[in-house]
Amino acid sequence: MDFRLSEEHRMVEKMVYDFAREQIVPIIKEHDRTHTYPHELVPQMAKLGFLGICLPCRYDGAGMDYLSLGIVSEGVEFGDSSCRETIAVHLGLHALPIFQWGTEEQKAEHLPPLARGDYLACFGLTEPNAGSDVGGLLSTARRDGSDYILNGEKMWITLADVAERFLVFAKTDPGRGARGITAFILERGWQGLTTGTIEGKMGVHASNTGWISMSDVRVPVSHRLGEEGEGFKIAMSALDNARYTVAAGANGVIKACMEASILYAKERTTFGRPIAEYQLVQQMIANMQMSLDVGQLLVWKAGWLKNLGIRNTRETSMAKWYCTDAARRSADDAVQIHGAYGYSDEYIVERHLRNTKSAVIYEGTSQIHTLVQAAYALGERVDRPMRCELPAYDPELWG
Repeated sequence: MDFRLSEEHRMVEKMVYDFAREQIVPIIKEHDRTHTYPHELVPQMAKLGFLGICLPCRYDGAGMDYLSLGIVSEGVEFGDSSCRETIAVHLGLHALPIFQWGTEEQKAEHLPPLARGDYLACFGLTEPNAGSDVGGLLSTARRDGSDYILNGEKMWITLADVAERFLVFAKTDPGRGARGITAFILERGWQGLTTGTIEGKMGVHASNTGWISMSDVRVPVSHRLGEEGEGFKIAMSALDNARYTVAAGANGVIKACMEASILYAKERTTFGRPIAEYQLVQQMIANMQMSLDVGQLLVWKAGWLKNLGIRNTRETSMAKWYCTDAARRSADDAVQIHGAYGYSDEYIVERHLRNTKSAVIYEGTSQIHTLVQAAYALGERVDRPMRCELPAYDPELWG
């Protein structure tokens, strides 16, 4: 058992942290204040290979493994959660499902422009009255010759109003519940497809969150992903990918909060002493370090399983649950260490605290993951093979 990152992984780590410090950090405060999406960062992330980091080179990806996806997610969220969300949604929730479930024709058509960052893509599952209860979604898809006609509403969709491609889910057989759900790839500009932005969020202000409306949208059969009725499986497998990036990104938040707290604690003095000398401050910083160490081990384990092509729903759920809760605690402690200054957006810890609240809600709430882990532990839940598994990493085929 070797816990050391390879030289290649270390290079990726340095590259992404340099990018976060030099490109994200200098501009993200203003985007957060103005609630504007940092479009200028997308070409840079694409150029560095982040938008296709774990896609094979034959699809214009970077040809790296899934552990590299975790490293990139951690480093980008060290800069800001909003930027990591782009990778989670564009790659984890849209491109990787096509890589896993798509025909070779679909992969050749859709993956290269996604990896190059020619346009952004999103994932439309949640609806106004269907979040954790995926089987309760009301969107419908009716077959009409060589097309499907889609109707429905999607809500709380990251990148909804800036994306050009949409992976959406609708019921082709409403009477079958979750087994009647089918996945479709939609394109902006199609008649009947409209989007909008949701205002007034607590955090992740620099990320676009919105809604998708489908009114008699005609979708070619060639844009159906997988078979009819496989939408629920496709959605769940996609969430395994996104939850992995969320967990890894949460570790980036912990690292950012710990770094900021150590710097501030050494400089800030009270009663003639740096506050770093006070044991209660040390306890909060030590807890951040413990959370980071545990969180990284959980993420690396999930990434290792992904590289082997082994289903990792339980491990990824555990990583997402632990890391996001730990990031929220770490950000809260970081604000406490900074005192009144931590309550101001002049310091990054205030933004991280607001952002971490969303992470314990999206991609499955902490309560849902608690139930998932209990079901595994009690033997009430057992993973079964799917028709399509996420391909195991093969350096010869990926390169």
